[in-house]
Amino acid sequence: MSEETVVKIDVYTSARPQDVEKSGNVQTHEKVDLDKILVEEVGQFGKYQILTVLLAALPVIFSAFAAGEYIFTTARIPSRCLIPECDPDLPEYLPSWISNAIPNEENSNTIDNCQRYPTATITNSSNVCPAYWFNNELKVNCEAYVYENDLSVVYDFDMACDEWRRSLIGSIRTVGTLLVLPITGYISDRWGRRVALTLNAFNTGWIGLVRSFVNSYEWFLTLEVLESTIGAGAYSSCYILVTELVGPQYRVVVGATMSTLFAVGQVILGLIAWAVPQWRSLTQAVYAPQLLVVSYFWILSESVRWLMSKGRYEESEEILKKVAKRNNKVLSEKSLEALRATAEAEKTREKPKEVWLPLQVIRSRLILFRCIVSPIWWITNTLIYYGMSINAVNLSGNRYVNYIAVAAVEIPGYWTAILLLDRIGRKPVLIIGYWMCAACQFAFAFMPEGNDGLSLTFYLIGKFCIAMVMTSVYVYTAELFPTKYRHSLFAFASMVGRLGSITAPLTPALASEVWEQLPSVMFGGFALLSGLLIFTTPETLGTNLPDTMEEAENISKN
Repeated sequence: MSEETVVKIDVYTSARPQDVEKSGNVQTHEKVDLDKILVEEVGQFGKYQILTVLLAALPVIFSAFAAGEYIFTTARIPSRCLIPECDPDLPEYLPSWISNAIPNEENSNTIDNCQRYPTATITNSSNVCPAYWFNNELKVNCEAYVYENDLSVVYDFDMACDEWRRSLIGSIRTVGTLLVLPITGYISDRWGRRVALTLNAFNTGWIGLVRSFVNSYEWFLTLEVLESTIGAGAYSSCYILVTELVGPQYRVVVGATMSTLFAVGQVILGLIAWAVPQWRSLTQAVYAPQLLVVSYFWILSESVRWLMSKGRYEESEEILKKVAKRNNKVLSEKSLEALRATAEAEKTREKPKEVWLPLQVIRSRLILFRCIVSPIWWITNTLIYYGMSINAVNLSGNRYVNYIAVAAVEIPGYWTAILLLDRIGRKPVLIIGYWMCAACQFAFAFMPEGNDGLSLTFYLIGKFCIAMVMTSVYVYTAELFPTKYRHSLFAFASMVGRLGSITAPLTPALASEVWEQLPSVMFGGFALLSGLLIFTTPETLGTNLPDTMEEAENISKN
């Protein structure tokens, strides 16, 4: 990142009592510029920051586990009608007589999952379930089912042909991820990034473990939405914490590292699911370790930038000293004096009553417009990103390999964004990414049959592009809003964007029940629209990260 892109926190301070002269004039001490301290004194990305990123890797990977686990635990299971007149007490899935009782699907050698031939006349026969027992001119719906395996909740909750009920599990989970963002944003801005991180990770762990023991569809849904509502904010907490700790030149790189770790978590999840396919065991395997993250409350340091925004300068000084010591640097006496003077001033300064944040946004036409436009980007991102991951397991071939490949291709997408964001700007990267993704989605949707290799290529390029966009939107959205309210406004855009992830789990049902190409056409249409909307917001390359509403407005003016 260029030297001019500075995360600047100018703390507006009042004078100490001894600075007030008889004339009544107030002298102010020098403002504390955290980025200047990071760049010139304690280090932008030294051993301390590297250790923090490594520690943050664990909850980020666990967040990927929690976000994708339902793709495997609620996966389709091949099923067929139970044939009472033929099946024994413990029926096998594909007995030799099956084609006599159940039709093959059109243009396929696979049997129909949801229908059977009705019984015609049953007579004594030396054959097992002969063809003349069934009327193959008619089809009737199943009354009961035989499953190929019991690996997902589809077996436990008898959802063989109930595609919408199965898909609802993923959607109801993402309703919780919509609710968690403002909750986490409030906790993070009020009590700190570290508190938000450990609270979310702990809640995810214990609720996920409880869910692995339930035997009721209703309880399973309830725990899904509860887990995501009070536990799915760990990733955003990690993202904010680490990006606020590093210097301006490394902010984008660290953001991409967080996204990369999330993709690595998805790859690991695919491997675990492949090794532990039974859903209860899989859930326990991926959720139990998440309880360890509660220890981070004592291991991790709080965000210095957040502490400063809350006027807690003594604590900021202690953490900056630790950073300097670990990075083999020295915090200058000038900076220490500025921190102490600011801390003293904060004790005597009367803090003005703040206007309610929604009113501040409404009063600012530019900020209000960004709060309207940015959620549309996020809806597009989550719809395509999660939709492509979910539908990957329905592509031809091994579903675990497909999921791993679609997750792994995100990683070069993130780092392509890093190479381009500081060279050609945020807006060109986003526009190119959105429109390339749209082109790939339309190409995949209308590819003639028999081109599986080419279809998979377009699918992977589309996921590469949306990954590039995802990292860029994280950076770009954060740069459009002021420091004091960044997490809250960032969380608002991401929260509304969860409408996309709520819709994404329904796309397999839309493909099977409405039109096979509908999901890809939806993805392409939203990507085209979002690329156009990027033209309406300002370029942030080379600008200071705004601290106040006024500074955020000035990005457009400048």
